[in-house]
Amino acid sequence: MNAIPPAAPADPAPQWHALPAEAVRRELEVGEDGLDDAQVRRRRGIHGFNRLPKPPRRNPILRFLAQFDNVLIYVLLAGAVAALVLGHMIDAAVILAVVVVNAVVGFVQEGKAEAALGAIRDMISPRANVIRGGARTSVPADELVPGDIVLLEAGDRVPADLRLTHARNLLIDEAILTGESVAAEKHNAPAAPDAPLGDRTSLAFSGTMVAAGQGTGIVVATGTATEIGHISTLLANVEPMSTPLLRQINEFARRFTLLALACGVVLFFFAVHARSFGWADALIAVVALAVGVVPEGLPAVITITLAIGVRRMAARNAVIRRLPAVETLGATSVICSDKTGTLTRNEMTVRSIITAEGFLRVAGAGYAPEGGIATLHGEAVHPAATDPVGRLLLAGALCNDAQLHWRDGRWIVDGDPMEGALLTLARKADLDPSQERGTWERLDEIPFDSGHRFMATLHHAPGGGGIIFVKGAPERLIEVCTSQMAGDGTGHDVRAAMDADYWHEEIAKAAAHGERVLGFAFRPLPKLASRLTFDDLRDGLVFIGLTGFIDPPRDEAVAAIRECHTAGIAVKMITGDHAATAAAIARQLGLSPTPAVATGADVEALSDDELPALAARTDVFARTSPQHKLRIVKALQTTGAVVAMTGDGVNDAPSLRQADVGIAMGRKGTEAAKEAAQVVLLDDNFASIVAAVSEGRTVYDNIRKMIAWTLPTNGGELLAVVFAIAAGLAMPLTPAQILWLNLITAGTLGLALAFEPAEPGVMARRPRDARAGLLSPFMLWRVLLVSVLFLIALLAVYFYSLSRGDDLALTRTLCVNALVILDTFYLFNVRYLNTSSFTLRGALGTRAVLAAVGAVALGQFIFTYAPFMQAAFDTRPVTWQDGGLLVLLGIAIMIVLEIEKWLLRRFRLFGME
Repeated sequence: MNAIPPAAPADPAPQWHALPAEAVRRELEVGEDGLDDAQVRRRRGIHGFNRLPKPPRRNPILRFLAQFDNVLIYVLLAGAVAALVLGHMIDAAVILAVVVVNAVVGFVQEGKAEAALGAIRDMISPRANVIRGGARTSVPADELVPGDIVLLEAGDRVPADLRLTHARNLLIDEAILTGESVAAEKHNAPAAPDAPLGDRTSLAFSGTMVAAGQGTGIVVATGTATEIGHISTLLANVEPMSTPLLRQINEFARRFTLLALACGVVLFFFAVHARSFGWADALIAVVALAVGVVPEGLPAVITITLAIGVRRMAARNAVIRRLPAVETLGATSVICSDKTGTLTRNEMTVRSIITAEGFLRVAGAGYAPEGGIATLHGEAVHPAATDPVGRLLLAGALCNDAQLHWRDGRWIVDGDPMEGALLTLARKADLDPSQERGTWERLDEIPFDSGHRFMATLHHAPGGGGIIFVKGAPERLIEVCTSQMAGDGTGHDVRAAMDADYWHEEIAKAAAHGERVLGFAFRPLPKLASRLTFDDLRDGLVFIGLTGFIDPPRDEAVAAIRECHTAGIAVKMITGDHAATAAAIARQLGLSPTPAVATGADVEALSDDELPALAARTDVFARTSPQHKLRIVKALQTTGAVVAMTGDGVNDAPSLRQADVGIAMGRKGTEAAKEAAQVVLLDDNFASIVAAVSEGRTVYDNIRKMIAWTLPTNGGELLAVVFAIAAGLAMPLTPAQILWLNLITAGTLGLALAFEPAEPGVMARRPRDARAGLLSPFMLWRVLLVSVLFLIALLAVYFYSLSRGDDLALTRTLCVNALVILDTFYLFNVRYLNTSSFTLRGALGTRAVLAAVGAVALGQFIFTYAPFMQAAFDTRPVTWQDGGLLVLLGIAIMIVLEIEKWLLRRFRLFGME
């Protein structure tokens, strides 16, 4: 036998799912006896081993050094150099420690990101049962080659992509690829050439699990050529997005550095040439400016704020794996969510019962037997065993292999989810499945098979004789039933001629509501039989009715989506489910009264330039593949949206990594999804995402407050230095005193803002523009205004002290204390950027604020009165009268700023309301 063509498995042209099994055999040149050893070696030489390649990794040392390549880090290092020039070794060490800690955190997190590919590689089955040379044998899965014949059984992980040649009752759980909550039926008949991934019923995909039945297939793709290999390639090629905050900080740091350097050079030459400063004195003045302007504590405080957000989100079931994701959640403008288990309960529920007498609604959701059966008018129904509803409930409980248990505080199904839902339905009608199974002894069965599409069971009837119950695809049962059951309202069993048109119409109605439909039939046997054959089902079957199943929406998800809409966040459902089902769920969730639906085929038909318009206007994407999800996320990002993407399967890993925030499910999520994501939900609940968004907005608000507090306080020091040089005055503050100010206030007052709770209405605002700069027009105005006010207050203290004959040391001590008091009162003002701080809540502050104020007061008392601090910083004791005047000055500044806030709100300046 000749070797297979080298390009066959790699060439996308062969549509294996659409080819008949014999055509696949001819294409891959394999017979019933499988491949021989020579063929295996030759093909492995062409296609390689059946494994996913390890991605190349950067040298760890280079990866660590790359963490320092950041403009903000350069600013921090400049601050450390300034401290070294001044001889403050401890302060320089603190700044350097912040730099190193940030680098270590980035290094570790980047290493964890690479583990996503490893998690996918681990999903390849370690061994496979194959037929080679006419004999069955077990081989390592990585030794499989195209053309190998693989045998599958329940519990196996599929070791490669297979074209099935035989399938008996074969069900494969493909949730990791398609997101479908129900195992896919497989058979050997060709599928349509344009069938999406979830409808390629003749293929078994590498990494999926065999849920039931047996099968045989020919390997058509190995390694990176498999569907899971394509996902691995996509994931390796995805470049993680920089977060909005990091982009803003980097832009701010770049501009800040250029401005600081320019100011330093101008000030140096001005001092030397215009004010006749000596070179050394001018250099000291520039160093004082640098120390005053560099917010050396800001990066550390921002990191701590993000860490506090991580802790708060963990309390709300959202575990943050990458620190910047905390803030990015707050900027989210679009949430792309999986359907099953996230927006829905992932618990199949019978929602409707349809008999010849009409339509009944079933209350309750999930597997808990709570609720009842009622007509559309709300009248409770208590079915009898002989009427159609009672007979349907009995059929559902007996023609059933599942078990319903109360375990760990909730109802759990062992077995098929739809069969579990039928047991719950029976209990809602006070029918005990366990008792009925004992009463109606099962004698034989015909298991479900995708060929005949139904399951049948034979039972010993309590009154004698036997009965056959059948459940399955309704279209199939309608074909084989000769009559239908129609109760006459008196509890008697009445038969009627089969009305196929009526049933097909009801099936279409249920499907339009997103329900999966199951049909039921029975056949009484006057004489008890011991065996059940297909001949017993050819005549005499009576159609009972239909049940409509749905995976119901989570109640909390409905409320969370409503909150998203209030917050200006768009929610889009991306699922592997059918379009009709997804649209029905979207309506129930409140995504839209008339959701716009697109399929994976629609996505595939558009170019990258055309897709953003579709992505923006579509509410539901159905029958999507991993490539579709990745393209949708990218398309939304091109519109400027900050995209959060949820997922749980391997198929979601590339889009999770591409998204601004990838959110994996903690309970049902695969390790590959968790490793690729920045956030993991402990409860797999969409409402937890919205709670995390609220916390993210609070974190960003607190970072803005810290910046609004830090920059003006540093700005006041900067303007004081510049004014002194320009006016030819003695410095009101020494470089060492400026460094003390920054350290004592940033590490206490600035840090207190990290613990601020959410302001009222945090989720009533529109998402912020992620492309906007860190310093908005309002922030620039606030920095300028407060800096000037601080300068005026500082100069008032400076000249007042000198005018009464104080020496320069006491004047500088008063100036330092004045700035500390101003910083403290400004802290209370900045806690509420959009509303007044003159409230009881604003005056009392939080425990963090009060602790920070106490720590600053104690530190400043030591700075002013302790002899060793007086020697180190050249300070003098301050009288209580002077201290009181400084406090009054702080109150005056706060009143001015509160009036400014009122005016901004009154005239709606800078977008204030």
